Amino acid sequence: MFRRNSILALALIVMPAAGFAQTAGEMPDAGMADTGMAAPTGQAAETATQEVWLETLQTETPQQGFELAITLARRAVKTTQSDTAMLKELRPVYAADANSLIDVSGVAAHWFGTVAAANDYWRD
Repeated sequence: MFRRNSILALALIVMPAAGFAQTAGEMPDAGMADTGMAAPTGQAAETATQEVWLETLQTETPQQGFELAITLARRAVKTTQSDTAMLKELRPVYAADANSLIDVSGVAAHWFGTVAAANDYWRD
């Protein structure tokens, strides 16, 4: 059927985007990270022209850090499953599964931990 990790990642789409500096419709497409790996055929030129959307993990408040964590998680889903039709097709499956929705909080928490560490846990 579905791999559990895929369902967890896709569940991030269900999370509301309220409070984001940009809504999902306004966000530019995420490019491939500079991993040293060659881009798949046809993506090299596109990747080179995409704007950088993540300048820093630094945020002024923990709430902004949490919003950034959610953005990172949602972009990971969009990057790994770029087929919008498939995302919409699978949404009813994981949206009705309480365990998937609970587990997705762990994904968000992981990203939040990364952002919090980058901000020295907002210590003064």
